[in-house]
Amino acid sequence: MKVRRARGWLTALALFLACPGTGVSSEYLSGETQAREYRLWYRNYDSPPIRALVALAFDKTPEYGSYRITRTPEMAQGRVVRELERQQSKLVDLANVATSKQREESLQAIPIPIDGGLLGLRVCVVLKESLPRFKGIRSLGNLEEVGIRIGQGAHWPDSSILQANGVSVVTHSRYEILFRMLENHRFECFARGVNEVLFDLELENNEDFAIEPDLLLAYPMPSYFFVNRHDHETAHRLQLGMERAIFDGSFGAYLNQYYGQSIDELNLHSRNVLVLENPYLTDESRAIGTRTLLELRRRIQILSAPQKTSYSNHVW
Repeated sequence: MKVRRARGWLTALALFLACPGTGVSSEYLSGETQAREYRLWYRNYDSPPIRALVALAFDKTPEYGSYRITRTPEMAQGRVVRELERQQSKLVDLANVATSKQREESLQAIPIPIDGGLLGLRVCVVLKESLPRFKGIRSLGNLEEVGIRIGQGAHWPDSSILQANGVSVVTHSRYEILFRMLENHRFECFARGVNEVLFDLELENNEDFAIEPDLLLAYPMPSYFFVNRHDHETAHRLQLGMERAIFDGSFGAYLNQYYGQSIDELNLHSRNVLVLENPYLTDESRAIGTRTLLELRRRIQILSAPQKTSYSNHVW
């Protein structure tokens, strides 16, 4: 059985432009007894936006019963994908990760970009002392010329995307260790999603870190919820709940509440955009990712008018 593809998610991006940030549930426990437990990957559970979206989808589907969202043990992204591939994993029920052909073949995707496509927009977390090295970079070739290495998770699709575009990548399986590697000059840029970076730095609370102000890496990379291929009930509940949230406006409110600040504070309109190809998407996810980037471009232009954005190499 295959979850039907959502057709209305782009509506939420339009609502993203206008909806106030209200109406998002902060409750992660529904009902009192006989609540079904949903084990959410710890990285997602620790992320307030992702945990809130799961609760929003479940709140919109009361016919499935009460629920309880719990945190999985800590495990790397590659491990959580392998656990989800097991039909009866005792560790995890759902996770939000970037999509790829392989993941859509081995898992069940809920094909609605949970963040409006922001995960495919990346800025550099750097050491403040390294900021001068980034001056004057206008192309992917400049990254190589200056000797900029980018840190990423060993099992993240981003690593393969960056390498396919000729970028030097340094990896580790644990997200937390990557910040320590940045401190130790193992690489110069920890590329983080626009939807993640402010939360990351708030947690790190390290005065030596800064967000590089001029560059924006952009590639189509939708971020979906994934469940085991045989867990049709959870897949249907998530998709139905998100579709209902899209059409009643609460998904647009969710996007604005959790991600509107990032678009504004990171000055995306004034950055030089380096566009990368993503050769690892299915045809459908490629279309979704490309259309999402176009919608985000319009969003940024509306926010930044009458200022103009600088683009490199490609039309974004």
